[in-house]
Amino acid sequence: MERIIERIEVKIPAMKIAKRVAAYARVSGGKDAMLHSLSAQVSYYSSYIQSHNGWEYCGVYSDEAKTGTKDSRSGFQQLLAKCKAGEIDMVITKSVSRFARNTVTLLETVRELKSLGVDVYFEEQNIHTMSADGELMLTILASYAQEESRSASENQKWRIRKAFEQGELMNYRRQFGFRISKGSITPNAETAPVVNEIFDRVLAGESYGAIARDLERRGICGVLGGKWTAHRVSCIICSERYIGDALQQKTFINNHLEKKPVRNCGQLPMYYAEGTHEGIVDREKYKKAGIIYKERKEKYYSGLKPPTITVFSGLIKCPKCGKNYRRVTSNGSCGWNCSTYMTLGKAVCYGKKIPESTLEAVTADILNLREFKPEAVKENILEIMVPEPNHLVFRLKDGSVAERVWADRSRRESWTPEMKERARQQALKRNRGGQ
Repeated sequence: MERIIERIEVKIPAMKIAKRVAAYARVSGGKDAMLHSLSAQVSYYSSYIQSHNGWEYCGVYSDEAKTGTKDSRSGFQQLLAKCKAGEIDMVITKSVSRFARNTVTLLETVRELKSLGVDVYFEEQNIHTMSADGELMLTILASYAQEESRSASENQKWRIRKAFEQGELMNYRRQFGFRISKGSITPNAETAPVVNEIFDRVLAGESYGAIARDLERRGICGVLGGKWTAHRVSCIICSERYIGDALQQKTFINNHLEKKPVRNCGQLPMYYAEGTHEGIVDREKYKKAGIIYKERKEKYYSGLKPPTITVFSGLIKCPKCGKNYRRVTSNGSCGWNCSTYMTLGKAVCYGKKIPESTLEAVTADILNLREFKPEAVKENILEIMVPEPNHLVFRLKDGSVAERVWADRSRRESWTPEMKERARQQALKRNRGGQ
C-alpha cells in the first residue's frame, strides 16, 4: 500500500499590536489645590494606562490653563501634534469640559482626530468618539458644558459688580508704591517715596520722559520689574489709587470663552469709592498734578493727528530692544526709527533714522521692482531687521533672507530748495542780530 504523506502548515498566530494610548488632564487655575488635583490626575492616568493589558503608554499631557481655548494650551497642542504624527491611537480624558468648553472647538478637534483614526474616550460620560452615536452625545454634552461655563462666569461677574456697588476693592493685584496682600493694601516703605518724588517733580515742571529716564538710570524697577516710560509716569499722576480712593470697573472681561480684558468706555457703569485704603500722596498735591496733566494733554495731544499707518508699520524690528520702528516726520521729511530710542533716548537704545525714500528704494531693489509698490511688501516680506546703521536684513515669505547696505547722501544732496532757502533766511536773521 502506497504511503500517503501530507504536509501540514502550522500558522503562527500574529502578535497583537498594542494600542498606543495617551491621556490629557487640565485644571482651571494655578492655586495649590488645583495643582494637587492635576498631579493626582497625571499619576492616576499613568498607572491606569500602564496597568492595562494591550495598551502601550504614550504619556500624560497636561495644562494649568485659565480657559479651555485650544490655542492657549501648550500640553494640548503637543498631544495633537503626536496624534497627527501617527504616534497615538487613543486619548483618554476625564470629561468633556476638561477637553474643551467651546462646542465648536470640541467638535472640530474630535472630527480631526477621528479622521486620523484616533479615538477619544471621555471617562465621566463613558463616550468613545469612534462609536456610532459618539458625536451626537458629544454635541449635547459640549453644549451643556459651554452653558455651564457661561453661567459660572455670569455668577462671578454678578458677585464682583455687587462688591463694586458696595465700595469694596476687587481684583486689585498690583500697583507701584503699594504692598498688596489678601484683604490688605498698604503703602510700600521702599517704593512709596518714589511715588511722592514723581508727583513733586511733575509739580516742579519736569517732563514725564525726563523722570522716566532718571528712574531707569537709577535702577528703580517698575511693577513686576517693568521699565519706566513717560506713559507709566503719567499713569501714576492721574491714578486716584494714590490718594486712597478707587475707581472700579475701568475694564471688564469680554466673554466667558476668550476672557480678554476690555477698556470700559461706557459699556458698563463705573463706581468711585473714597477712602478704600491708605493713600500715599495728599489730595492737594494730587489735584495740582491733575491740572498739570490735563494742561499737557490739551497742549500736546489736542491737535495731534493719528499715527500714519503704512505697509512698513509693525514690520521693521530693532534687534537690540525688540521693539518696532515707527514713522517720524521732521522738517518735512519722513523716516523710520526705533520706538525705544524715540521714547527713552540713545542711552537705552541707539537709533538712526532711516529715510523713507531710502527704505522704499532698498525694498524695491530687494523685490526686483523698477519702482516701489506697497502691495508687493505685504505679499513678499515677513520682517525687516536693522542690525546696525545703514544695514537692513529682509526675511521673505519664501524663506529666503536678503541684506542691503547703503551710504548716506551728502548734506548738499539731501537738501531741497525749500530747506536751503529756510537756512539762508535764518543765517540772515542771525547776522542782523549780531550787528
